[in-house]
Amino acid sequence: MTMTTALEAGRPPQQLRADLWLFPPNRDSQGGSSWWLEAAEEPVLIDCPPLTQATLDALQQLAAGRTPRILLTSREGHGRLRRVQERFGWPVLVQEQEAYLLPNVQPIDTFAEEHRTAGGLQLLWTPGPTPGSCVIHAPAADLLFCGRLLTPLKRGCLGPLRHGRTFHWPRQLRSLERLREWLPPEASPDLASGAALGALRGERLVPFQGWSDGDELS
Repeated sequence: MTMTTALEAGRPPQQLRADLWLFPPNRDSQGGSSWWLEAAEEPVLIDCPPLTQATLDALQQLAAGRTPRILLTSREGHGRLRRVQERFGWPVLVQEQEAYLLPNVQPIDTFAEEHRTAGGLQLLWTPGPTPGSCVIHAPAADLLFCGRLLTPLKRGCLGPLRHGRTFHWPRQLRSLERLREWLPPEASPDLASGAALGALRGERLVPFQGWSDGDELS
């Protein structure tokens, strides 16, 4: 579909690994971060990047004629998803409690507690930051996309952060406990946050050991 208005030029995503790209901060998502994970079976776009010409060009190039899936980790990662999805027609997957926020997005699929994609990604519902927050474990890539459940607190450290947009703080802390139980005991994935990454001081991925369970600012 052709855009009816001119778009900001924007900046292309940064390639961090052979299979991973990070898009520039999205002003429509409180400066949030979106990621592209390359997989032969089904590449995925995790949360919505900024709607710019550079983004659209990069997505078309990365897709390379395939049909990726868009995975949403929370309502704070939606941005201007409808316009991006209209452009490409890629299917969207979102936790069922936040599907109502995307009435004109098709095709869209939902899940309840857990979900496994055709490419082997594992999704877990982790309410707290928003009602339909989720995380995405990519075992083959050794990555955990943690949405807004874990937020950059300082260099090398992600943790829960309570703020004015937090839906339910006790549920967020319980979701963290459940996440630790859900991950395989041997898992030690790098952490990729869906929040703004400025507090990491130039870092992009955080080692699993950089996961803090407490609110560092309390």
